[in-house]
Amino acid sequence: MMQTHPSALLLAAQLLHVVAWPFLEPSTVGRAAIGVIGMVAVAAAVYAVRRTQMVNRVVLLVGAPAIVFTLLEAVQPDTDWIVLTSGLLHAPFYLYVSYAMLRYLFHDENVTRDEYFATAAAFTVVAWAFAYSFSAVQVVWPDSFSSPSGTHQNWFELLYLSFSTLTSVGLSDIVAVGLQARSLLMLEMMAGVFYIALVVSRMVGLTIMRHR
Repeated sequence: MMQTHPSALLLAAQLLHVVAWPFLEPSTVGRAAIGVIGMVAVAAAVYAVRRTQMVNRVVLLVGAPAIVFTLLEAVQPDTDWIVLTSGLLHAPFYLYVSYAMLRYLFHDENVTRDEYFATAAAFTVVAWAFAYSFSAVQVVWPDSFSSPSGTHQNWFELLYLSFSTLTSVGLSDIVAVGLQARSLLMLEMMAGVFYIALVVSRMVGLTIMRHR
């Protein structure tokens, strides 16, 4: 699977993170386990885009520190400088990964099984990138988000907001009240619309052409 479907590994790690968080987050050991899952996701992301020429530089400059801060943030989720640094590392890293995966999806007219996985994995990667951006914004500009639970949202709640915005379902009860937060949300809304319009529609079209 690692060799033939690296995008599937990335998607599996992302989905495992989502499913495991509610059960593991309450304890320090559980958060550390979540950190390990996050580290696997980062490593899988690197492996999924290993074909690109820039990947070694990105791994060295951003990916490796991001792995360290993934674990640090899991252990100390309320330490502002750790959360901020983690967000500033993860957001550009995941944006780069999404860019590299989109290049992979558009590089030819043949649709492989791994490209189907990559279509879903790239979507989760964009959601992760914006969630980390929200996390950094919340540290720099406190009270940027509001919900029935208060004005400070944990990372999982911000990920939930990110998925709700990216998919345009509008189900989130978390509201951006700060101008910086609203600006990011608008960018994510545009990203979600363009992803469906460009990436998903292209994959569907190529699949139909292949069957014909």
